[in-house]
Amino acid sequence: MLLWLLYPLRDYFGPLRLFGYITFRSAYAAVFAILIVLVFGQRFIRLMKARAVTQKVRMEVPDGHRSKEGTPSMGGVLILLSILVSSFLFCDLSNPNILILFSATIYFGLLGFWDDYVKIFKQKPRGLSIRKKLLFQLIYGLSLGVFLFFFGPEGYADKTNLIFVKNYIISFSLLYPVFVAVVVVGSSNGVNLTDGLDGLAIGLIGVAALAYAALAYAAGHAVISDYLNIIFLRNGGEITVYCAAILGASLGFLWFNAHPAQVFMGDTGALSLGAIIGTAAILIKQEILLLLVGGVFVVEVLTVLLQVIYFRRTGGKRLFRMAPLHHHFELKGIVEPKIVVRFWIIGIIFLMFALSTLKIR
Repeated sequence: MLLWLLYPLRDYFGPLRLFGYITFRSAYAAVFAILIVLVFGQRFIRLMKARAVTQKVRMEVPDGHRSKEGTPSMGGVLILLSILVSSFLFCDLSNPNILILFSATIYFGLLGFWDDYVKIFKQKPRGLSIRKKLLFQLIYGLSLGVFLFFFGPEGYADKTNLIFVKNYIISFSLLYPVFVAVVVVGSSNGVNLTDGLDGLAIGLIGVAALAYAALAYAAGHAVISDYLNIIFLRNGGEITVYCAAILGASLGFLWFNAHPAQVFMGDTGALSLGAIIGTAAILIKQEILLLLVGGVFVVEVLTVLLQVIYFRRTGGKRLFRMAPLHHHFELKGIVEPKIVVRFWIIGIIFLMFALSTLKIR
């Protein structure tokens, strides 16, 4: 909005030209999102306590989690509001990619809010059924895929970048909506499964947001995209600003979510943040790279799948002490903050490897 209001006045006041730069607006979107969370964080926590919107701990989690019972939840509301407000102020609202990211934020925010509501107020520890959540995730993913198939970037609507191979682009043709749905559902549930320790998921979301801010800037820059041999997307650069807002909101929330957590983001945050990152990856044609950028999320999902398969194949034996993987290390006696920081380090390593693939071709 500020781009519309202030940039036209640049001839009267020169410094307003800065609003024409994506890098300038990205920096301030991140800072503004941080400030929103920090300023309203304590008030939000007190409100959640007063309304009894608190964490309900499931019976099957490690015993150390019993002390988390009663911690305010649904912090995802604060995260998403900070992202939306900051993006509304600093993004180019005429950019179709920004409107799509707004839709993903609101849709999955409402889905996550519904799931949290069922958990907290309907006394159902698992919230919505897996089938119901998957259904609504698939509806959005397929709808987005169909929309992009018909109205995506001309010449690249059903295509994506392929890593490790130079000057080669994958075309999914009629299967593109299915591909988009898989990316959205996978990223959304990957973050949700990882959100089990104080600060773990939100820290990794910050890492992923930083990666896609850089990738979006490259995709929207004609010279850089040509140099890196990636698809040039005229409207892609603006996604940098939105990802910067996600990064800022993540850092602000980490202030309160670091061990011992004062508030949890709940499914309102976890389901939506994963979906937003997945949507950003789709819009800049870097969906496959998401496997590396979100490498920790991928590993967490794989450990759950392997645990289930192994349990069924062996008649009740376990491959890990508990899945997802972070619980396995908890039961091995590693303290929670150490697990979180080590997973962050691994996430940063995945990030550096992911960005390096742009030149490993």
